[in-house]
Amino acid sequence: MKSTAIRGASINIRALNAQRDLIDKAAMIRNKTRSDFVLEAACREAENVLLDQRLFLLDDKAFDAFEAALNAPVTENPALRSLLSKKAPWER
Repeated sequence: MKSTAIRGASINIRALNAQRDLIDKAAMIRNKTRSDFVLEAACREAENVLLDQRLFLLDDKAFDAFEAALNAPVTENPALRSLLSKKAPWER
């Protein structure tokens, strides 16, 4: 997640010395600053948490549309059928 924008928001955390040292060693291996390493790791985990949501709250109208889409008959999809008929790379 490279960005040329100037970082203006501050995030402050306290850590044990052992935790800071662990992060510093890992950051050094990745040739990153502590801040860059921590920020990238935190953003990666935040994305995972958001992508792993299992509970979605919908109003009645949105739920009805969602339920209608689930109950609609499946339509033929030639591109999907072609993809599913091919062997996976690890099966070749």
